Amino acid sequence: MSKHFLASVAVAALFALPAVAQEPPAADTVVATVNGTDITLGNMIVLREALPAQYQSLPDDVMFKGILDQLVQQEVLKQALPQPLSKRDTLMIENESRGYLSNQALKVVAETAVTDATLQTAYDAKYANAAPATEYHAAHILVDSEDKAKELKAQIDGGADFAELAKANSTDGAAQNGGDLGWFGLGMMVKPFEDAVVGMKAGEVAGPIKTDFGWHLVKLVETRDAKAPALDDVRDDLAAEIEQKAVEDYIAKLSGEAKIEKPGEGIDPAILKDTTLLDK
Repeated sequence: MSKHFLASVAVAALFALPAVAQEPPAADTVVATVNGTDITLGNMIVLREALPAQYQSLPDDVMFKGILDQLVQQEVLKQALPQPLSKRDTLMIENESRGYLSNQALKVVAETAVTDATLQTAYDAKYANAAPATEYHAAHILVDSEDKAKELKAQIDGGADFAELAKANSTDGAAQNGGDLGWFGLGMMVKPFEDAVVGMKAGEVAGPIKTDFGWHLVKLVETRDAKAPALDDVRDDLAAEIEQKAVEDYIAKLSGEAKIEKPGEGIDPAILKDTTLLDK
C-alpha cells in the first residue's frame, strides 16, 4: 500500500468529520484573560454604553480595540494593588456601588412616571384653572450711575426719543434694539424692575431704578392677557416635574417602610474632615 494512498485516505477522512459549530458571541464570552481573571464581551458592552457621546461614533474596530485594551490595562493595574485593599479603597467601592445601584432603582421609577395621562393631568393642574395673568412688553435704558439715568430721564421728559437714547447710551445687549426687552411675565425680571413695570401705564417711563445690573429707565410699551401655553410647548418641563415628584414619592415610600436608625447624628459634623480615621 503506497504512502500516497494512505495520505489520500487521511485527507478524505479529515474532510468527512462533522464541522464544529462555533457558539455566537454572548455577554459572557471571554475576550481576554489577565492572570486567570476573565474579561467578557459584556464588560466591553457596558463600558461602551457609559462612554461620552463624542466617542460613540468612533469606527467599530477602533472602539473594540480601545475598550479591550482599556479593560486589560485596568485589570493589570487592579491586580497590582497590595492586598488586602486599604480601608479607603474598600469604602470608596462600597459608595460607588451604592450610588450606581440606587440610580438604577430611580431610573425605572422616572422612566415609567411620564405617560400621556400623567402629562395631561399635570398640565390641567397647572394651567386649566390658573388665574388670569398679565404679560408686559417693555424697554429699558441701563447705565452705570444714577446721575446719568437722571440726565437721560430729563431728556425723555423733554421730548427726546427713548429708543434713540437707548441705542446711544444703554450698556446692555438690548441697546441695539432701542432697549426693547420683548414680552415677559412676572417672575422673569429682577424684583425692583418688575415692581416698577407692574405699577405703570402703557407709554409711561419710570426711573431711575436700581438693580444689581445698574440703573434703569423703564418704558412700558403695552400689556396683554397671558395665554396658557400649549401642552407640547411645556411637555419637557412637565415631564421633569413628574419625574422629580415620582422619585421623591418613591424614596419617601421606601424610607417609610424601612427600619432606619441614625446613631451617628450626635457626632460632631467637623469630624468628616478628619481623614486620619481611614488610617486607623
